[in-house]
Amino acid sequence: MGEKVKLIIATHRQYGDIILNDLYLPVQVGSDLNSTDLGYQKDNVGDNISAKNNKYSELTALYWAWKNMDAEYIGLVHYRRHFGGKNYHHGKDRLSWIITKSELEPMLDKYDVILPKKRRYYIETLYSHYAHTHYSNQLDVTFDIIKEKYPKYVNAYEKVINKTSGYMFNMVIMKKDLLDAYCTWLFDILFELEKRLGTQNLDAFQQRFYGRVSEIIFNVWLEKQFENGVIDKKRVNELPVVYLGKSNFNKKLVAFLMTIWRKSPYFSEGMDSLSLGLVESYFLYALYFWSLTYLSTTSLLMLPREPR
Repeated sequence: MGEKVKLIIATHRQYGDIILNDLYLPVQVGSDLNSTDLGYQKDNVGDNISAKNNKYSELTALYWAWKNMDAEYIGLVHYRRHFGGKNYHHGKDRLSWIITKSELEPMLDKYDVILPKKRRYYIETLYSHYAHTHYSNQLDVTFDIIKEKYPKYVNAYEKVINKTSGYMFNMVIMKKDLLDAYCTWLFDILFELEKRLGTQNLDAFQQRFYGRVSEIIFNVWLEKQFENGVIDKKRVNELPVVYLGKSNFNKKLVAFLMTIWRKSPYFSEGMDSLSLGLVESYFLYALYFWSLTYLSTTSLLMLPREPR
């Protein structure tokens, strides 16, 4: 076994805030599809699925790490999204919020799995949220595959899909043996899903749905490990997410409302699962309609009354 822990940073471009130290390894995803050399580890070396990056997004980095890295714990983060450490929300420099090796390594003695804090959708289930942002048949066909290939996971799937919260972003740190089990299961399902659905008639944004399906079914896999006693819930830790990019909450709120009104998924490149602003957007959405109701009621009460 090699190092204690290594976190790969999935990135498709040079990024000013990319972290370069012995804990993090930037991986240039989609290297088979782009001749640009960013100077990072490429995902088309060794056993890889780099050519699928336009469909699988950061999962090509996960696959590369699974097949080619040797560490006791392996993790996946993104060039814009990282796990937060003890300095989370302390000061203005967001890079200082990100977990360090000295903070992470002691956690590994207590935890087998480290995940981002759950996303809570409140007014939507994981299924309905996916249906509003993408195409529900993608999850339906995934469920068909699970029923055929992994029937013991059916109950876990049905339980997870009706929850209003879950672990998102394809961010994870796991012991290598657990990662091996998860990736074996995950990519078997995704490769079959690709055979059945492909990416025909989808724009560049929507054809990356394989990565988004994986966000949902990671929770299915995890639920089943809990049920089987393979993973103890006490040995799972949640960390905050540090977002290094910019997020336009108002734009995302409008996009979300449009999906409800049009009953169609997002088509904008900038609306990737509503990013980290979705919970805030949902809150604004609820507040918006509450305000309309409140103001309408108040206005009616303040209208001049007819004399009796």
